[in-house]
Amino acid sequence: MSTLDYQIVDVFTDRAFAGNPLAVVFGAQQLNTEQLLSIAREFNLSETVFVLPPTDPAAATYRARIFTPRVELPFAGHPSVGAAVVQAGGPGRVIQECGAGLLPIEVTADGRATLTGGVPSVGPGLDPAPLLAAAGLTAADFAGPPPRMAGCGIDFPYLSVRPDAVARAVLDYAAAARDGVDTVLVVAWDAATNIAHVRMFGPGVGVAEDPATGSAALGLGVWLVASGLLPGEGESPYSVRQGAEIHRPSTLDCTVTAAEGVAVAATVTGRVVPVAEGRITVP
Repeated sequence: MSTLDYQIVDVFTDRAFAGNPLAVVFGAQQLNTEQLLSIAREFNLSETVFVLPPTDPAAATYRARIFTPRVELPFAGHPSVGAAVVQAGGPGRVIQECGAGLLPIEVTADGRATLTGGVPSVGPGLDPAPLLAAAGLTAADFAGPPPRMAGCGIDFPYLSVRPDAVARAVLDYAAAARDGVDTVLVVAWDAATNIAHVRMFGPGVGVAEDPATGSAALGLGVWLVASGLLPGEGESPYSVRQGAEIHRPSTLDCTVTAAEGVAVAATVTGRVVPVAEGRITVP
């Protein structure tokens, strides 16, 4: 019976049993998509990443395939940061190949990594009502500006709410299914500190609530610039706090660079803490 090596790490935290847990699996290049998905379902974490040989070794350090328990994603933040630190084994720069392209990641000696997201994208304003319903909130909780889809490799809808509404948010599966809401980012923005308190519900991708969402933290910067909450010129730092409500407190330190009122690049930085390692049977 064949097996694969794996490691479990916690991402976007400085201590074990916090942040977002991630399974990093090695040597799975001979497995098909259904086998990879079966392994992701077995771990049953928000995401599992398979570290594979790159398509072009001259262009990338490794290739990453990323799965939730339900679907494969072209890109995700905490698997990218976690895989980079595990794969690098020390400080340096790696290039990750994934569905969003070739992404540079800088790894430091203290187990921290900075991921540069893909090309920023932002959509038009959305009706907040379906997003509020999916998050178990009401019109009175909406703070504005208008929700939009935004991202740097994968898009999310950003819903701005009153600060007290974040803790009260709860995923309403029926409302999400009725209105076709696959994911929703609930955001309370503090302009005085440039800190966002967020929660991410992903019923459409098999993630009830994510403790730390690096890809969404990248897109948040794009949304903040598009909404006029961060400057439209130059580089702006911001920080994301996530996961406390599900006992996995996480910190994501970010930057967004804008020109002529439009976000042109974003980064997210976090620390990776080893938790466990072992072998899993090939399905």
